[in-house]
Amino acid sequence: MQRRFFGPIAAGLSAGLVLTLSACGDSATGESGDVQLKLIVTEYGDRSGTSSKRYWDQLIGEFQFEHPDIAVDVDVYPRGEVDRKVADLVKAGKAPDMAQIATYADYAAKDKLYSADELLSIPAQADFIRAVSEAGTANRKQYGLPFTASTRVFFYNKKLLKEAGIESPPKTWDELRADAVALKQSGVPTPYGLPLGPEEAQAEALNWMLSAGGGYTDNIGSYTFDAPENIRAFEWLRDEMVAKGLTNAAPGKTDRQDAYDAFVRGEVAMVNGHPTLMERALEGGIDFGMAPLPGREKQSTATTGVADWMTAFKENGNREQISAFLNFVYDKKNVLKFAEQYDLLPVTNSAFDAMRADESHQNVWEFLDQLRTAELYPVDKVSWAPMVRTLRERIGGTVERGGNPGSVLEAIQREAEATENAS
Repeated sequence: MQRRFFGPIAAGLSAGLVLTLSACGDSATGESGDVQLKLIVTEYGDRSGTSSKRYWDQLIGEFQFEHPDIAVDVDVYPRGEVDRKVADLVKAGKAPDMAQIATYADYAAKDKLYSADELLSIPAQADFIRAVSEAGTANRKQYGLPFTASTRVFFYNKKLLKEAGIESPPKTWDELRADAVALKQSGVPTPYGLPLGPEEAQAEALNWMLSAGGGYTDNIGSYTFDAPENIRAFEWLRDEMVAKGLTNAAPGKTDRQDAYDAFVRGEVAMVNGHPTLMERALEGGIDFGMAPLPGREKQSTATTGVADWMTAFKENGNREQISAFLNFVYDKKNVLKFAEQYDLLPVTNSAFDAMRADESHQNVWEFLDQLRTAELYPVDKVSWAPMVRTLRERIGGTVERGGNPGSVLEAIQREAEATENAS
């Protein structure tokens, strides 16, 4: 298997990776009557040699061999830019035919998207992994078609744990604290990496909420930021980990990338991570292990799941052509190929089963085993995007010395309810 890691590409990535092949929003019809589709996608490569362009160029070439009357032009944008680019195009009345992005709810609420049942065959719809596809559903219709997914697992540095006399990774919070103390005493600068900074605080926060039996929403989809379980999780982190010097000094200012870099340097012994850390740790020569997240009283049975979504816009009216292309995109071999290339998780059952049965994919089995029970963000809510910004700005305050998790989470809850009502 060709193994590469994915993630936001460097800020200095050459503009040459942005492939502007035609004006977005055009529904061009050539002399032969061919229809031209515009597709915007996220960059998953970390350099030109691993750019997502290679995958899409090949897939589009294969599709157009079978459908010579449908042309597909693709633009590839960095993760930090793609959602904003699509939003700007939609606002300007130049929506692409398809966009692979992080959110969909706002477009669905404004009736700008085709639903899955308008695009995909019944077998293709049924092939989506249920836990992921349900997160793409708003008002009982699926508008977000899952394209890729990842989960979070507990990474640990085997060498550092062994040197501290620790024989196996922690299964509970108490074991995590005890192991962190032993690691600190053995000279490890940061026993546990706690990234609650602005890059992706929403993932680390949800990991801890889930391990306490809480989460962002309840069974009917209402926000529960200030649930007692969530408050308890951050009180424990504040008192038992941060205050005792067992984490990085300023969690609220520590980004995920900072924690990953420190793990790869051997300065952090334990951290929650997704597949990109696996490849980086291998490249850095770290002998690491992976396990389910520690829970409050027993090993956690839930973990954070993250998905990106393929959306199809109505604006240009190319439903039949979009349908033909997306049914091709979600063929098992194409889903599996993309997941393999970027160490991601497939979003269809057929590709999932193939990867789980293939021993050459053992490196991602730990992540795969979490996917069908993973808790995804409430991306079906229009209010979720502004709440992510709030979480990134404020959740770090829960674990500061002298911080009050209850007050912070109650304030976030009030804002979430107001935002939800307004939307």
